[in-house]
Amino acid sequence: MPEDPILTVEHLGKTYGSGPARLTVLEDIGFELSPGQSCAIIGPSGSGKTTLLGLCAGLDQPTTGSVRLAGTSLSGLSEDALARLRGVEVGFVFQSFRLIPTLTALENVMVPLELAGRADARVAAGELLERVGLEPRASHYPTQLSGGEQQRVALARAFVNRPRILFADEPTGNLDDRTSEIVVDLLFELNADRGTTLVLVTHDDAIAARADRILPLKGGRLVSPTTAPDPHAPATLTT
Repeated sequence: MPEDPILTVEHLGKTYGSGPARLTVLEDIGFELSPGQSCAIIGPSGSGKTTLLGLCAGLDQPTTGSVRLAGTSLSGLSEDALARLRGVEVGFVFQSFRLIPTLTALENVMVPLELAGRADARVAAGELLERVGLEPRASHYPTQLSGGEQQRVALARAFVNRPRILFADEPTGNLDDRTSEIVVDLLFELNADRGTTLVLVTHDDAIAARADRILPLKGGRLVSPTTAPDPHAPATLTT
């Protein structure tokens, strides 16, 4: 018996402003993701990639349409309810790392577990720091880490509470090519190891080709790719 989708997006749209100043960023977006799938959202600058990611994660409210995340409709949820849902079900990785500067690498990874009241936060965070190769840097603060090291800490933090779905917004955007390879390898390895669903925004076709599915955006709409990297199938779009 097939599992229910972990993410369902139906007729999603986002418009800013009013009257003649209205700007439609997304229009009639629809797709589903099954548990454990990886998905890359691609498209030119201004096509709505980051906006779509934020709507799927409940960081913003759509103008039209709906999002169901981990079996829960995001429509009408309070900010507190959305925060609780994200705290349990969702992990995030951003281009700008977003580490807390006053906390060490280990303490940054511990944050989601401490918020969840986990007594084993220090041990679990240490194990994941070791998994991303940063156990020797556990007591260092973000300013003492390179960009690649900071992003590996961010990866460990995103996966430490075993989220069912992880949203990554241009996670290699501030990294050089070699460091990007290391971070992307870790991202997909951890995702596979933990059975997480991955939604990844990227401008890099090589990174997108590693995902199970590709969602190409153009002018705020999903479009079918002319070709799909083998063996990955193009996304099945719904309207």
